[in-house]
Amino acid sequence: MQRRQLMILGATLLAASPLTWAAVTETDAASGIRLALERGAESAIAGLGKTDGFMGNPAVKIELPGYLKDGAKLLKMTGQGKQVDDLLLAMNRAAEAAVPAARPLLLNAVKSMSVEDALQIVKGSDDSVTQFFAAKTREPLTAQFLPIVTQATQKVALADKYNAVAGKGVGFGLVKSEDANIQQYVTKRALDGLFLMIAEEERKIRKDPLASGSALLKKVFGG
Repeated sequence: MQRRQLMILGATLLAASPLTWAAVTETDAASGIRLALERGAESAIAGLGKTDGFMGNPAVKIELPGYLKDGAKLLKMTGQGKQVDDLLLAMNRAAEAAVPAARPLLLNAVKSMSVEDALQIVKGSDDSVTQFFAAKTREPLTAQFLPIVTQATQKVALADKYNAVAGKGVGFGLVKSEDANIQQYVTKRALDGLFLMIAEEERKIRKDPLASGSALLKKVFGG
């Protein structure tokens, strides 16, 4: 069964590649997916787990949710802009501080990837990489991120007010229940951003394997 699945995986890869079957072995096919995801994870962690990794990237920058974003505009109009800016900065800095802790879990997920996992990623949609990592690592990463995020956000005066106001907003349908706690909200958004950037890096490798500098990725994903 495993050999048959690997052959299907190789054939799937070849369907999108000018290579011949002889050029890509069963082992190459599965290893190529693992290497691409490992490269993607390393690159995403390096890019996000630093100052302005989130704050300076519009694709993953963490903003206030729902009506709180509009409320922040009113606060700025009443002279409380600095407090709002401090809160937004703390939220993004918290995410940046948490991301490096994801490395061991992400790389372990890649190394333990099954043939079925690799096949789903190759044949899946644009968010198949995100789905893979979310299924394998979101729960344990949430447990790892939450204390780091909590420590970072506790330093900001508006953090407790956020929780109080957001909690009331849930009752009126203005804020999603999972966004009512700032620590949980930032943790969720940090993971969303991390998975998004891993998927982006993996897509870059598929599109231009030559730029990766890896002979295996070049062999598997294109000439």
